[in-house]
Amino acid sequence: MSANSTLQSGVGRPDAGFRGSATLPVWAEVRRQATRRRTQLALGFMVLLPIIILVAFEFGGNNGGDDDNGGGAFGSLVDLATSGGLNFALFCLAVSAGFLLVVVVALFCGDPIASEASWGSLRYLLAIPVPRARLLAVKLVVALAYSLLALLILTATGLLIGTLRYGWHPLGSTVAAAIPPGQGLLRLLGIVAYLATIMLVVAGLAFLLSVSTDAALGAVGGAVLLWILSSILDQITALGSIRVGLPTHYSDAWLGLLSTPPQVDDLVKGAIAAICYATLFWSLAFWRFTRKDITS
Repeated sequence: MSANSTLQSGVGRPDAGFRGSATLPVWAEVRRQATRRRTQLALGFMVLLPIIILVAFEFGGNNGGDDDNGGGAFGSLVDLATSGGLNFALFCLAVSAGFLLVVVVALFCGDPIASEASWGSLRYLLAIPVPRARLLAVKLVVALAYSLLALLILTATGLLIGTLRYGWHPLGSTVAAAIPPGQGLLRLLGIVAYLATIMLVVAGLAFLLSVSTDAALGAVGGAVLLWILSSILDQITALGSIRVGLPTHYSDAWLGLLSTPPQVDDLVKGAIAAICYATLFWSLAFWRFTRKDITS
């Protein structure tokens, strides 16, 4: 068997007792990714952001009713942010969902394969041999786990320091009466779950780009730029019903959980759309990677 054939199949000539499922353990990949500087910086910033926001509120003081926050739901969230730990955590999620979380998820999911290719270590992993499908599956599972961890760290940090500073009070709503703390916590967890589901689209797109290029920055940046492009197109009302098919169309549907009773129709549509998009992108990533020539 030629070297090129070995790389294409991802399997050399294993012993009779060889088991592909025993190669590249998930925990080994978890530990490996934990030692990387980009993982440490990304997770560290999830802790730092709520602290920065808290300091900004403390030094910013009271604007005396000046309308500097703009209108709409987001402006109302700014006004509610200092009224309790739940509201502070909600504000941290709101300011992060549109861009920061997108970048972090794209970083975790767009880097794993492309960085291995850029370092020249990808072909050696396949020659160990690690089956291609397993390599992708392990990389994807670990990337998704770190993406979810980043979201949970952001939420937990915001909830902790917000409660310590502003107390444990009802979750303020921009469209209805305040929600009691117990129910408010459940609503906040529901928002976290929905954001995690929506971010699957970014994860799928970044992962597809990661197997298509040797440049990790290109995979990460490409996913972020395409998400931003979708957001821009969604603002163009002239597109009409076409906007419903954009992956970002339901990205703000979590605001429905602040209503009484909760408005879940768009949440369900957004979750289904996100899962469908993510499944499509991941399927294309596996299809492409298991058939491409690995030269790096």
